[in-house]
Amino acid sequence: MLGWLALASAFERRSVWSIPNLLASTFYGETALRRDFATSTLSGVALHLLVYAVAGVVFGLLIRDNGNRLRVVLLGMLSGVGLYYLCFGLVWKSVNPLVPLYSPDRPMLLGHLLYGTFLGRFPVYLRAVCRQFSLV
Repeated sequence: MLGWLALASAFERRSVWSIPNLLASTFYGETALRRDFATSTLSGVALHLLVYAVAGVVFGLLIRDNGNRLRVVLLGMLSGVGLYYLCFGLVWKSVNPLVPLYSPDRPMLLGHLLYGTFLGRFPVYLRAVCRQFSLV
């Protein structure tokens, strides 16, 4: 998702670091809002990875490998869009109002949809890892 957001930022002629710097403003305030990479950018990347890794773990624990592939992918996409509305409709408005104010709406929503799509494909990746380590 960070790759998609960086590509969308470059397409809109903004810095590829704009979203991680925006997330870093949660810890560093307005000083983190810059065009280039800084050490504060790492905190924004870490926050992004933490939030979406936790969401992925929760999704994996709730859905497991039950059902057919299409259903799991559709649930993943629904979860990604739901996470977008949860984060940008509730959480970020109270934690850091700069994030929903300055983040690009369409690329962010599409990024969450892509995240959900890959999230819904986790059983395929899980089986591959299990085969590689002979856990099946």
